[in-house]
Amino acid sequence: MSPRTAHTFHCIDGHTCGNPVRLVVSNHPPLLGANQGERRVHFMEQFDWIRTGLMFEPRGHAQMSGAFLYPATRPDCDIAVLYIETSGCLPMCGHGTIGVVTFAIERGLVTPRTPGELRLETPAGLVVARYEMDGQYVKGVRITNVPSFLFRTDVKVVIPQLGELKVDIAYGGNFYPIVEAQENFRDMADFKPSELVEMGRAVRQYLNEHYEFVHPEDPKIRGVRHCLWTGAPRQPGSDARNAVLYGEAAIDRSPCGTGTSARMAQRYGRGLLKAGDQFVHESIIGSQFIGRIEAETKVGDYAAMVPSIEGWAVITGTSQITLDPRDPYCHGFEVA
Repeated sequence: MSPRTAHTFHCIDGHTCGNPVRLVVSNHPPLLGANQGERRVHFMEQFDWIRTGLMFEPRGHAQMSGAFLYPATRPDCDIAVLYIETSGCLPMCGHGTIGVVTFAIERGLVTPRTPGELRLETPAGLVVARYEMDGQYVKGVRITNVPSFLFRTDVKVVIPQLGELKVDIAYGGNFYPIVEAQENFRDMADFKPSELVEMGRAVRQYLNEHYEFVHPEDPKIRGVRHCLWTGAPRQPGSDARNAVLYGEAAIDRSPCGTGTSARMAQRYGRGLLKAGDQFVHESIIGSQFIGRIEAETKVGDYAAMVPSIEGWAVITGTSQITLDPRDPYCHGFEVA
């Protein structure tokens, strides 16, 4: 599969609680690897032009994210998922998983061994999705995510817009710097989305230049791709509000699944949540994920917990996208 020839991809498009999901259902690149983590590395090394072509403008946009389905390498899984978005090829994507499960079940792309439960092999590990049907439609999905943990507390960050900040770094399938209220930052509501994007890029850049973030059990998972800004909730029932930067110019319209997992892990690590507690996370547009701490565990030397995230997704259409090398923007572009 070469970037020098034309390729057409059939896709199911939709969104999870407001954030886009594009499930690619044809023309999958052949990936090598003994597991989905190794396949992810192969994709990044050889096929990242597919990601940029399908996610970036002019075929995508700053918020676009998506996925491919592959046969699982693990006997305990029904299917394997490869996540793509504007920020890269992710180890795990929570809102993407809710969308993938919804689309795959409604369109008959996979048959679970256990009705109502889809076991997914992700690059980050096993994710179990339990879904509820309403006739022919998936009404809601609760995913049990990978073990999540508070990685580092009170990490110093200096950015031009705000000066010095202290952030916690937590892992929920990806690493997240979490910016809570402090001397130089009160609430995300004080800023325009474009300002959160600009400041989030500065936070991410500073962290990656001054620190190293490596998963204790999987060195392929490293670095910071996101930034999670926090604020007081606005919707009834919400415990907190957030805005997650990803890519060069995107704010997650959903409450962010791995971000919600990371935020619960942060609160668990600081003694603010315990096993069995529920945490309702609100997005920048007011949509909600219902999180819950399902169990306690360890990841390396870190005290960790197993989070679950509940949300919903809908299909908005289908698309047939061609990447033609005659097009000077075949492999996409970003405007930051």
